[in-house]
Amino acid sequence: MELYYTAIVKLSLGFICLIFQINLLGKGNLAPSSAMDQVQNYVLGGIIGGVIYNQDITILQFFLVLVIWTIVVFTLKFLKNHNRFAKNIIDGRPVGLIINGKVIVEACLRAGISGNDLTFKLRALGIYEIKTVKRAVMEQNGQLTVIQYGDDNIKYPLIIDGQINEDVLDLIQKDAVWVLDKLTEKGYQMSDIYIGEYDKGAIVLYPYK
Repeated sequence: MELYYTAIVKLSLGFICLIFQINLLGKGNLAPSSAMDQVQNYVLGGIIGGVIYNQDITILQFFLVLVIWTIVVFTLKFLKNHNRFAKNIIDGRPVGLIINGKVIVEACLRAGISGNDLTFKLRALGIYEIKTVKRAVMEQNGQLTVIQYGDDNIKYPLIIDGQINEDVLDLIQKDAVWVLDKLTEKGYQMSDIYIGEYDKGAIVLYPYK
């Protein structure tokens, strides 16, 4: 009977920790959107599933492991939201697969994308000619983002979480100095901006405050 009691308490603690992480991370579910989300799900599932029926691990030890893992998750989240280098290591970077109608074969191979995979993803988006693609980017979650020639009304995410999106800078043929000058004109610093969109030569800003 004691075995069942311990298992129920551990399962309840794991469930509470799971709900706690989902709510504080601002997620509505466990669907992964980055590599960190995948690892978080695997590790948390392993912790809960591997410990519930192990009598050698006490409830207190199990609770401490959950607390430590939660601290690790939120520390990594803080680092990737405030440091570009940490974000690139934790989440990886978007990979440009097609630029100005030309396939970057080396980038595709590094990302593990075969020719069949690339053409299939393009067809799924209703695109049948590579030459019509101005830029195709493989996002961190494996989704393909495509911009075709003539898509003039697209708003590009130039600044995200106080950090410049270098890929968009290349796309719009601007540099970091231009962005900083635009921010200075409006009385902002880079760290003040939650999202900054590039729209027809101008920057639309959504600051933290």
